[in-house]
Amino acid sequence: MSTEQTLEQNKRFIRNHFEEFVNRKNSAVAYQNFATDFVDHDEPDGELVGPEPAKRMMENVYIKYPDIHVTVEDTIAEGDKVMVRNVWRGTD
Repeated sequence: MSTEQTLEQNKRFIRNHFEEFVNRKNSAVAYQNFATDFVDHDEPDGELVGPEPAKRMMENVYIKYPDIHVTVEDTIAEGDKVMVRNVWRGTD
């Protein structure tokens, strides 16, 4: 597989993650997409580790913002990193 194909796969993974985790409200995807040592530095309860805290946090977001939606505006991939510029919208 070429480097370009791998970069495109990584970008597609990220777009699919946001679609499932946020837009389709599939919190269980956290177990697939987050490593056991995943740290969410934006976690409101502190820097909790693993997929379970991310899953719980998003389930609370689904309740507070029932119409939550994220739009991925841009993705940039280099090496094994993907940067995403996105817009989150929701009303409570």
